[in-house]
Amino acid sequence: MEEITFAVLGTGGIGRRALEVSQHKDDLTPVAACDRRGVAIDPDGLDVDELLAATEGNIGGDAATGSGSDAAGNDDVTRHGERAGVLASAQGNETDDPIRSIVDRGDDLDAVLLALPNYEHDFIPRTADRFVDAGYDGVLVDVLKRSRVIGMLDDRSVAFEDAGVTFVCGAGATPGFLTGAAALVAQSFVEVDSVDIRWGVGLASGYEDNRGTVREDIAHLPDYDLETVRDLSDDEIEAIVDDRDGVIEFEDMEHADDVLLERAGVCEAADVTVGGVLDLRRDEKPMTTTVTVTGTTFDGERATNTVQLGDETSMAANVNGPALGYLKAGVRRNRAGEYGVFGPAELMPRI
Repeated sequence: MEEITFAVLGTGGIGRRALEVSQHKDDLTPVAACDRRGVAIDPDGLDVDELLAATEGNIGGDAATGSGSDAAGNDDVTRHGERAGVLASAQGNETDDPIRSIVDRGDDLDAVLLALPNYEHDFIPRTADRFVDAGYDGVLVDVLKRSRVIGMLDDRSVAFEDAGVTFVCGAGATPGFLTGAAALVAQSFVEVDSVDIRWGVGLASGYEDNRGTVREDIAHLPDYDLETVRDLSDDEIEAIVDDRDGVIEFEDMEHADDVLLERAGVCEAADVTVGGVLDLRRDEKPMTTTVTVTGTTFDGERATNTVQLGDETSMAANVNGPALGYLKAGVRRNRAGEYGVFGPAELMPRI
């Protein structure tokens, strides 16, 4: 496969790890990255090690507006002072609109990984609109979680096709390669009765270093949603974590696995359940991540197929490895002239 140049929007936990993992993926060259107020661009390839060192502790922020505060209105959300995050890098340049800076270099990009917290339901679709409106004709990949966002992307499918854009949605762990795993093992059945996805994540670094991820997850708890969580202060988030001794359990999450499996023809969205346990005090997984698919075979037997991930694989490995694998698959589709919206159950990620 020919070399793939790509950009990363957002240098929080997911964005930074994507840059790190890209060094282990053949043919991938990161040429741009941004956070809420800085951008680094080098058509010959970023110095990833230098950028990662500079963005250590880069937390929160609003890359869409370039504002100096995070989604909860906190002004000091990094640990580097005025030249924080990407601006702490020798490669970084200040900008009022970091996403625009990447959009303007679209001709140099085969793909863009959207590693931004989806604090608003339409944020990822609106970001995609900016690329389409600018004439971008490459690949966009996200790791979104919310089911309702898939419909917003499907509504843009014709616009993506007309622009020559291949959009791969929900390309992390879940939704992502666990969705793909469910679709694969469902091939044993002529009828799928249920898909149950249970994940376990350990993040000893806690809320401080995983603000975007933790806020999005808390929004799945009863009595919370993206709007209410967005308005919570850091102290209020910490209190939610402390009240649960750092361990938060989730049931019946609004994860896009359901609609993505339905649109792939695997089963009805109502037959998919997603839940998990997040431990913010320990790195060890509080439970083994498992995908369980139950159905009926062609010869009338009811059976269950199960896929388990090794407890040693980290969230970063399970999100970013697949995300970049799906990015490579998306580029292959794009170069073959296949445009529109694709889910993780519709294509196989490439190594």
